[in-house]
Amino acid sequence: MSDPVPTVARAGYTAAGATESARASRRWWDRESQAYLRDHGAFLGDDRLVWCPEGLDEDDVGLLGDVAGRTVLEVGCGAAQGTRWAARHGARAVGVDLSRGMLRRAAELDERLGTSAAVVQADAARLPLAAGVVDVAFSAFGALPFVADAGAVLAEVRRVLRDGGRWVFSVTHPVRWAFPDDPGPGGLVADRSYFDRTPYTERAEDGTVLYAEHHRTLGDWVRALVSSGFTLLDVVEPEWPQDNRQVWGGWSPTRGAILPGTAIFVTQV
Repeated sequence: MSDPVPTVARAGYTAAGATESARASRRWWDRESQAYLRDHGAFLGDDRLVWCPEGLDEDDVGLLGDVAGRTVLEVGCGAAQGTRWAARHGARAVGVDLSRGMLRRAAELDERLGTSAAVVQADAARLPLAAGVVDVAFSAFGALPFVADAGAVLAEVRRVLRDGGRWVFSVTHPVRWAFPDDPGPGGLVADRSYFDRTPYTERAEDGTVLYAEHHRTLGDWVRALVSSGFTLLDVVEPEWPQDNRQVWGGWSPTRGAILPGTAIFVTQV
């Protein structure tokens, strides 16, 4: 029998450490992986690299450069759509994800597609790779929003990248943290300080963290990247396209017309 779905007793902004955040993320994605792909799988595709709910496609923007013949790592790969994209473009591609449930979804997609994405279950802060073996690393909303210590993940990515390697990742745009996570007009009125770094958590009655998402300001991200040895090349803030009518959590055409929803950091060692 599967474990019962835990009941969220409290949701709001409370402290959450590295261990409880990691445990919550693993369990949440294990539990929600099927529903997530049911809701968003068609939008994400099977072997595309879609950076964000705005729909920015790597085939259109080329943030990673030419990956053919290169060793490429996807951090927080989920069902490995980005890993398959890299392999389809001639890369030696591998994906890592904390959630066994998401990697099961990756295996199911492989079976349906006749592909074989190389994936490993691992914590992004402890990558199972030798130093200096990766040419390009990327993450599309994987791992980084959910970890208490983003610096630990950045340090690991830096460790496995070769000199000159590229690291590109997308996260919720930091300014969005000052606004309610509401796709309607209510999400256009700021109700908390942008500078409050307290994570958003959902907790069970006994206080166990069931879900945790962490906030860093733009300045926090820049300082963390520079101190980890990266050179910041660009920050991409995708505009909401007029033909995208979907609502995805707090993302929507209503909010996207006014507020940025995603920040993509393009860096190099």
